[in-house]
This record gives sequence, structure tokens and C-alpha cells, in this order.
Amino acid sequence: MSDVMNDGRAGKNPKGLTIAGWVLTILPGGFLLFSAAMKFVLYAKRPEDFLQGMEHIGWTADKTVPLGMVEAVCTVLYLVPRTAVLGAILLTGYMGGAIATHVRVNDAVVVQVLIGVVLWLGLFLRDARLRALLPVMRRA
Repeated sequence: MSDVMNDGRAGKNPKGLTIAGWVLTILPGGFLLFSAAMKFVLYAKRPEDFLQGMEHIGWTADKTVPLGMVEAVCTVLYLVPRTAVLGAILLTGYMGGAIATHVRVNDAVVVQVLIGVVLWLGLFLRDARLRALLPVMRRA
């Protein structure tokens, strides 16, 4: 059965793809929510390692709360099915900023790139409409 009905609307998503998609959605979603929460906790406690780490990447400690708020809001939007595409787009921009920040100071960016890839892969697998819009392969 095709993922797209004759009138162009997405059809029912296969159960296996939905489960795999949600697993790949929850992994980066949980990591990003944890990251946002740690920004709030570390800002409040201000350990020396945290302050040095922020200085290393060129940010002042007072920027962590706004960054954590943006990260948390974008992640929640991504985890809610109705707003997931908007959340994925916003998180792509957020991760692009993280990548740019780390490239500027010659840090590794593998984690940031993987988060971006996995969050889109999770959404791609769990949403038949997205697969219909962005087909990896066309069936003959």
C-alpha cells in the first residue's frame, strides 16, 4: 500500500516505522531537554568548570538561561506531533548555531551533527506526510 493516497494526502503510517520514528525522536529530544535543564542548573550553581567552558566557546554565563529556554521550547515543539515539523526546523537552526560556535573554536561537531540527523530521521520515519513530501526513493 502506498504512503500517499490518490488525493495527495498521506496514508496510514506502518507501525514499525512509527515505533522506530518515535525511538529516534525521543533520543535527541531527551538529550536536548537534559541539555536545556543543565543550562539552568549550571547557571544557578556556576561551578568553575562551567564558567571556563562557556568562556572557551566564546559565550558569557548569562547567555545560558536564554539559550536553555530556546532549546527547551524548540524541543517541546519537536516532541508534540502537531508542531513537530516546526520544532525540527527550529532545532536545525539551533544546532547550526551550536555547530558554528564549536567550529569557531576548533571543537568537534560530531554530536551536534548527529543530533540534527537523528531528529530529522525520527520525524521522517514517524510521519508519512513528510515521507510523501521528501521521498528517498520513488516506487516504479
